Amino acid sequence: MKAASATKLYLIDGTYELFRHHFGAPPRQTPGGMEIGATAGVVSSTLALLADPGVTHIAAAFDSVIESFRNDMFPVYKDSTGMEQDLVDQFPIAERAMRAAGITVWSMYDYEADDALATGARRWVDEVDEVVVLTPDKDLSQLYGDPKIRGYNRRQGAFIDRDAVVEKFGVEPESIPDWLGLVGDAADGLPGLPGWGAKSSATILARYGHLENIPLDASLWDVKVRSADKLAATLVERMGEALLYRFLAVLRTDVPLPDSLSDLEWKGAPRQRYETMCDELGFTDLKSRPKRWTD
Repeated sequence: MKAASATKLYLIDGTYELFRHHFGAPPRQTPGGMEIGATAGVVSSTLALLADPGVTHIAAAFDSVIESFRNDMFPVYKDSTGMEQDLVDQFPIAERAMRAAGITVWSMYDYEADDALATGARRWVDEVDEVVVLTPDKDLSQLYGDPKIRGYNRRQGAFIDRDAVVEKFGVEPESIPDWLGLVGDAADGLPGLPGWGAKSSATILARYGHLENIPLDASLWDVKVRSADKLAATLVERMGEALLYRFLAVLRTDVPLPDSLSDLEWKGAPRQRYETMCDELGFTDLKSRPKRWTD
């Protein structure tokens, strides 16, 4: 009897992919003159991924607006300030292009794309053989404590699992939000706490796991870090801030995604819809790229 093929769910960080191709792919324009190079890169790299028969299920999440509920809680959280307009304008176009290729797309407005990826990974991990999250984003590292969920850095061609997280950050995946709460994250606008660097935070959290487990008196710490008394005093004074930053760093896993796992199975690109999209955007080189069609 032939063994059943493995079911693998691939989740694409569409926002990261747009940024990656905007700054790494050659520029190109639609017949009407709109910059579209990043979108072309996203579609091309996704079709290359789908050429692998092991990719059975797939979805992509985009920050349709960069702002989210986190900005309501912390106004200086990351937003679209300073983003190049040519990049901002491509988000809805990229989402439409991916849908035209037969891919489930989650457009995020109140939540972030990372929240959708985390929700999808947690929701379906028990129904598939493996979940692969296509992003190098450190926020997603908090998911990789589950051996069936791994990240994948496409630029480096490297998988990210629990061991890789511990090697890079010095803490377990479950402690990543705590680590970000102390160290901060410039990409997301999280300042962290003064004096709490990557090494000291990793040393303490590797021992205590979470912020609320750290003794507030440095004399009770049974690991050694430099300036322990000063760090403890800062933590006592600014614990509320650290807890807020941690809360902001925790990925939501309750995003109301409307799909079932079967909706995410890639059955091919709908030929007419896809070819129409290619004609409108000038993607003549991508028009015959799908390896499978639904019609």
